[in-house]
Amino acid sequence: MDEHHSQPLFPSHTTGELDALDGYLQSGAFRNRSIERLSGAVQIATESFDDMGGVGKDPRWDVFYSFASYLEKTFPLVHSALQLEKVNTHALLYTWPGMDPSLKPTLLMAHQDVVPVPESTVEQWTHPPFSGYYDEKFVWGRGSSDCKNQLIAILEAVEALIEAGFAPRRTLILSLGFDEEISGQEGANELSQFLLSRYGHNAVAVIIDEGAVNVESWGANFALPGVAEKGYMDVDIVVRMPGGHSSIPPKHNGIGVASELITLIEANPYEPHLYDDNPYLELLYCGAEHAPKFPSKLKHLLHQRTTQSHKNKDHLALEAAKAGLEIKYLFTTSVAVDIIHGGVKTNALPERTQITVNHRINVGSDSAAILFHITSLAATVASKYNLTLTPFNGTESPSSITLSYRDTKLEPAPITPTHIYTKKPTPFSVLCGTTRALYSTDLLVSPGIMTGNTDTRYYWGLSEHIFRYGPGWDKEQVGLGNIHTVDERMGAQAHVDTVRWMGAFVRNMDEADL
Repeated sequence: MDEHHSQPLFPSHTTGELDALDGYLQSGAFRNRSIERLSGAVQIATESFDDMGGVGKDPRWDVFYSFASYLEKTFPLVHSALQLEKVNTHALLYTWPGMDPSLKPTLLMAHQDVVPVPESTVEQWTHPPFSGYYDEKFVWGRGSSDCKNQLIAILEAVEALIEAGFAPRRTLILSLGFDEEISGQEGANELSQFLLSRYGHNAVAVIIDEGAVNVESWGANFALPGVAEKGYMDVDIVVRMPGGHSSIPPKHNGIGVASELITLIEANPYEPHLYDDNPYLELLYCGAEHAPKFPSKLKHLLHQRTTQSHKNKDHLALEAAKAGLEIKYLFTTSVAVDIIHGGVKTNALPERTQITVNHRINVGSDSAAILFHITSLAATVASKYNLTLTPFNGTESPSSITLSYRDTKLEPAPITPTHIYTKKPTPFSVLCGTTRALYSTDLLVSPGIMTGNTDTRYYWGLSEHIFRYGPGWDKEQVGLGNIHTVDERMGAQAHVDTVRWMGAFVRNMDEADL
C-alpha cells in the first residue's frame, strides 16, 4: 500500500503576498472574520423539504435569493473576478478562467441547503438552530457542519487568493447546488448537465465535495477522503387484499400480511462483505501496517484473505463489522423499512397497504442483487397467502403483492483511482500532499467511503477523480458535528483549517503537471 507515502506538498510559485497568505489565514483577525462569515451563512434558513414544489412555484425556494445576496455582499472579490452563472435559478456556478486552457479544470463543490429543523426539537438546542451562535470554540446551528462550513471555506479561500494576487493557470470552477438534502435533482443534476455540455465527458481534472473527515483510529490519525459511494434504491411494496367490515375479519388482512413481510425482510439482512474494490479494505491494510493498536485478529484475517466470492462468508468483514454500525455499513448493504401506509377507517378492512424499503447498496454489489433478494422474500409471503406476485414489471391487481422501485435508483459509484507514482503527480497524490502539509506527516491518508451519498452522484461523467472529503479537523468535535440532528455545530479551528486546505489545494493543483 503506497497511499500514505505521499510527501507534504507546499505551493512553490509564490510572491510576497502569496508567501504571507497562510500566515494571514492563521491570524486572529482572519479567524474572527471567518467565524462571522460562517455565522451569517447559518442564520439564513435555507431548508429544503421533501415535498418541495417546482423552482419558481414553491415560495420556500425564495430564501435562496437571500443566501445568494449574502454571498455577493460577503465575497466582493469573488463576485468581481469570477464569472457567476445561475443555473435553474438558485444553483451557483462560479468560473475563474485559467491562463492555460489546455489544463483540465479543478472543481470544488458544496451545497447551500440544509435539512429542516422540526419545530418539536427547537427547544432541545443549546443555542437556537439558526442563531449561528459562537461560543469561542464552535459555531452552532443547522448547516454549520453540513455543509455551509465547506461552502464558505471555499469562497473564503478564493477571496484570499484573489486578494494575494494569485492568477490561476488551471481554470477553477465552484459548483454550489441547493437541494442536496432532497436528492439534488434541481441543483446538482442541472449543474452537472450544464458542465457536461460546456466541457464534455471526463474534462475535469479533480472534483472535491463534502464527505468523510479525519479520524483517530487504532492509535493513529487518518484522513479518509471518500473515493467511492454506495448505491441507493427505494423499493415500494403494495399488498392488495379484499376489504370488508372489520366486524367480520379474516384470519389475516393486508396490514397483517405486510407486517409479516416486513418481519421477514428484517430477519434476512445482508451480510457484511468486503469486495476487492471497497476502500475500507485499503484502510485495513494501511492500519495493519502503520497503526500501533490495530487489532491482532483483524491483522490475522487480513493475512489469510484471498479474493472473495460473493457466495462465501467473509470472515474479515464480519470481524471488522464488530466495531459498530457506522463501520459495518461501510461494507454491508443496508435495508430499512422507512414508510408504511395502510387502511383508511376503523371499521373497514384495509384493501391496500404500502411499505417503502430503503437500500444503500454495498460497493461490489448492484441493484440486481437487491431486486432478486427482496423478490424472493415477497414470493414466500405471496405463496403462503395465495397472492399473485408482480415483481418490478406490472401493475397492481386484486389479491396481489406488487413490487416497484423509484427513479432514485443508483448503482454504486465508480471508484476513484488512488495510485501514487514517484515521478508524476496524480489528483490523489496532490490531495494527500496538501493534507499532510497542513496536518503534519503523522497523519496517514487512506481511501475512505461513507454510508450516504453526495451531490457527486451526478458528476461521474465529468471526472474519474472524485473525492468526498471534509478537510477541517477538530479533535474535540467527535464525528461529523451532529449533522441532521440537534446541536449541529462546527469547530472554529476546523473551519479555518478548511479554508487553509482549500487555498493550498487550489494552488497545488494549479502547479501539478497532470
